[in-house]
Amino acid sequence: MPRTYYFDMKDGGAIRDQTGLQFQTVGGAIEHSRDLARRLRNDPRVTDRSLSIVVLDQDGREVHREPVHPTHRDDLFG
Repeated sequence: MPRTYYFDMKDGGAIRDQTGLQFQTVGGAIEHSRDLARRLRNDPRVTDRSLSIVVLDQDGREVHREPVHPTHRDDLFG
């Protein structure tokens, strides 16, 4: 059964995702957060190096945090 996941943007404050998206697994939601981070990383308007995508499940629990600008090379390819 699909579950709803929310993708907040956080940089000290938070921009809340009010809609969310449904995924069959938490892995699908995490992969989506990685895709969002890659797109934001390549957007020249995004300059905040502390920006992260925070994945919340439908119960409001954080299940993953994906940095938009990883500090380690391994984070880009892991």
